[in-house]
Amino acid sequence: MAKLRILEFPDPKLRTRAKPVAEVDDRIRTLIDDMFETMYAAPGIGLAATQVDVHERLLVADVSSDQSEPHALINPTIVEKDGETVSDEGCLSVPGYYEPVRRAEHIRVRYLDRDGNETEMEADGLLAVCIQHEMDHLEGKLFVDYLSEAKRSRIRKRLMKDRRQQAQVA
Repeated sequence: MAKLRILEFPDPKLRTRAKPVAEVDDRIRTLIDDMFETMYAAPGIGLAATQVDVHERLLVADVSSDQSEPHALINPTIVEKDGETVSDEGCLSVPGYYEPVRRAEHIRVRYLDRDGNETEMEADGLLAVCIQHEMDHLEGKLFVDYLSEAKRSRIRKRLMKDRRQQAQVA
């Protein structure tokens, strides 16, 4: 397994719309394993392939406190959603920022598992929010897109300033 580099906002590659995974093979299974390793190390609860500069429709999530409930969703599609919740969201591609975002409280999602089998899963609460957040990444959308332009601009400027300071130290 390998830890992958996570793209950070405002990298334009994060705006790429992911293409469907054509075949679930060893390459995809290795990518899934690498994405879990990267997500856990960050640490985070979800990661979309777009965030690691692979523009295919794949995401991983694990909202458990002990990394015991890993989910890998290939070519996910939300087939049902209901309810509404507002919760603070953060993102590995927008490190250090948390803002309230409105999402569906409950979803049913259809996807391929790591063996290529079509399956469906019901999710609510944090897992539902996480899956919706990661699916946004597959569409080239970030949680900051739900914020005002002024707030998004402040976050962008702050992250770019932080990166410049880190580069000077390195």
